[in-house]
Amino acid sequence: MNVDELVRDSLREQADAQGPAVPGLADRVLGLRRRRRTRRIASIAAAAAAVVAVAVAVPALESGGTTDVRPADVTPPNRISAHPDQSPPRDLIAAGRTALAAYYATTVVPRSADRAVSTRTYWLLNPTTKKYVKTTKWSWVAVAPGLRTAAVLEQELPVRRIGLLDLVSGEVKRWIPVDHTVGGLAFSRDGRELVATTYDRSPDLRAKVSGSDGWQANTEQSSRTGFYVLDVTSGTGSWTGVAAGSGDFGLGNSRQDFSFSRDGSRIWAGTPTEPGYEYYSRQGDPVEPPAGEKYAQWYVDAGLSPDGKRLAGDFAGKKYKTSSWILDPRTGKPLTETHGQQLLAWADDSSLVAWDIGKDGDEFHQRLVLVTPGSEKVVVLSDFRATGDDTLGRWEPVFADR
Repeated sequence: MNVDELVRDSLREQADAQGPAVPGLADRVLGLRRRRRTRRIASIAAAAAAVVAVAVAVPALESGGTTDVRPADVTPPNRISAHPDQSPPRDLIAAGRTALAAYYATTVVPRSADRAVSTRTYWLLNPTTKKYVKTTKWSWVAVAPGLRTAAVLEQELPVRRIGLLDLVSGEVKRWIPVDHTVGGLAFSRDGRELVATTYDRSPDLRAKVSGSDGWQANTEQSSRTGFYVLDVTSGTGSWTGVAAGSGDFGLGNSRQDFSFSRDGSRIWAGTPTEPGYEYYSRQGDPVEPPAGEKYAQWYVDAGLSPDGKRLAGDFAGKKYKTSSWILDPRTGKPLTETHGQQLLAWADDSSLVAWDIGKDGDEFHQRLVLVTPGSEKVVVLSDFRATGDDTLGRWEPVFADR
């Protein structure tokens, strides 16, 4: 197989990156789904058959604007890098085609008696040392396929420039200026494009809960204004406005970022009301979802399997206390039930990385595991994260293809 064929296979197989959820959203969705007997969940299966890693196109950060097309690690991607004694992780966690490229934790910083902002602390994978490095520089990080480049936003959202960060050196090699202020980012499957969600004010603002010491997401209408589609190499692209009212997501959903559809032809975001998503053409016209994504749920991060034959579904909780559905993407009907409380990323065509609970049965006491639909085997990848929200121990994963 030549390089061109490898690249074509890679473009077909890489899963569309999902933007990280709003801080604390997982726990709010968990509560909602307990009431409805459903939840945003993930199960992930132990890696089965060896699949040869494919080539990944990654935009070069050096001057000259060239594109470095290089083969990924050719070691069979069902190899596992697990550290069941680490939480938060210090050393690389990976399974099959996917790796924990970064993780973050949130803290709420008061700005006044009744206003605050949720801020993130990131730990980014250095692909050379295979260790995670802490940074407080960035409010948002999206990692490109290949694990060498990240797109970053500075603190104090929204911002007027996007940084391209070299994950080996930790240096920003280039800035992309924008006219409309940006609050969220996501890469295309091949890493050549970015979709940047624009906001008029920070989507991470928090308001004081009446009669409580707690904070909640801003309940005013979302300030989302639209999206950019940007070529990473040149930094050029166009902005598309979003019709007034479509950004009003209500309580807990002031952040609702855009991503690319799997085939890259559409731009989409999830919504808490039916049908659960909104799709646009690159020119901003409302369109139907592409084949295989009609039944995808925005809060189930894993989405379609690399071969497009299976769709990660919602919480099941029938065969096991914590389990998730695997769906037929053509019909939305369940194919099977698998271990895993919350499905996060596909490791290969038949196994997934997920959050799952331990023997204590605590639904908020979770660790990363690898699961395989149809198998009872569960491979532990990390130790348990903290149960309290808005702490540095309550870390959220960011996955990317390696």
